[in-house]
Amino acid sequence: MSIKVKGFLKDVGGASRVTKLREENFAKGSPIPDPHDPIRELADKLHPASMQVRCVDIREASPSSRTYRFESVDGHIPVFQCGQYVNFRLQIGESLLSRPYTICSAPYEARGEKPFFEVTIRRNVPYLVPDYFFENVRVGDVLEANLPFGTFYWEPLRDSRTIVALAGGSGITPFHGMAKEIAYGKMKGVRLTILYGSVKANDIVLKKELDELEAACPDIKVVHVLSDEPDWPGEKGFITKELIEKYSEGDVTYMFCGPLPMFRFVKKALDEMGVTCRRFRHDVVNNPADISTCPGYPKGTETKTFRITVVRGIQEDVIDAKASEPVAVALERAGIKINTHCRNGECGFCRSHLLSGEIFVSPVGDGRRRMDKEMGWFHACSSWPLSDLKIKIPIM
Repeated sequence: MSIKVKGFLKDVGGASRVTKLREENFAKGSPIPDPHDPIRELADKLHPASMQVRCVDIREASPSSRTYRFESVDGHIPVFQCGQYVNFRLQIGESLLSRPYTICSAPYEARGEKPFFEVTIRRNVPYLVPDYFFENVRVGDVLEANLPFGTFYWEPLRDSRTIVALAGGSGITPFHGMAKEIAYGKMKGVRLTILYGSVKANDIVLKKELDELEAACPDIKVVHVLSDEPDWPGEKGFITKELIEKYSEGDVTYMFCGPLPMFRFVKKALDEMGVTCRRFRHDVVNNPADISTCPGYPKGTETKTFRITVVRGIQEDVIDAKASEPVAVALERAGIKINTHCRNGECGFCRSHLLSGEIFVSPVGDGRRRMDKEMGWFHACSSWPLSDLKIKIPIM
């Protein structure tokens, strides 16, 4: 291939020709603005600010969990990846709460004739939002939701095609969606082995569905590991380094979703195995329910109550806040809207400014940029008051 060179000045002077064309197009243009913006319309479809979704089916996923199926009221569900989550906004009493749940259905199911997505919610301990779903959400109800969010998904340009998924409890949900996508042929060449830790055989979340997927697709293997079932014929105890090595072969990408204690255990095992950060992907890890157990938290503070002055534009409100609860929870309890999605410090939607006072930021979920740390910005969902505070939050 030959390139015609017109000369140095003509070759580097292309900007002037572009400027001339722009001026000619401006001269031909209409003085009436064109409101049609195809890029904006595409962005709104991919990332809608809010959606109305209708519950169309509820079924048991285990004695302690239920799967809820939702269809979009307007018929459109944004494109999502296996492992991303939906954020529900729920009016419970005087509070507007948001809670994230990993989508457990497969992306292909949101692109059919009757598109839908599903979440599986476990109610193994008394907890506000699972209780609300179990006691209040019925078929036909319409909820407000946003999706998709999160960076926990398989990426073919980054990850290997052999995946060993490490799951605990309701952390099986992203891998259930991934298994369905593989079985449907949408992740060609990917082999998925799931090491799934549960307590009892009679309360394994989505066990029937997982068994059916394993039987239908040779690229899917499910290994149940039970910690409190002495007569279980399969793997027993916890997911150890030896167990992970037993089911690993070749160039493996490890993916984890489960509770914080399990994450610490698995992370130590993978470190001992020499697994690099590039080959270990994990979902947002929940902060401990009792923040006083977190390293660095000043013991004894958790029993105190403080006052928070909340600035929104020119409006100021003063609320009570328990030292044992994140700032975002104190705001929600007081009926003040705060935009949260992940609720563990990763996404940054609840980014707020600390004007005065002292907070404890959980090292588990500190997703702030370095400059934010230096300039006093914090994520309200993963920060706890250590004194009276004055904060500025975005207006919703």
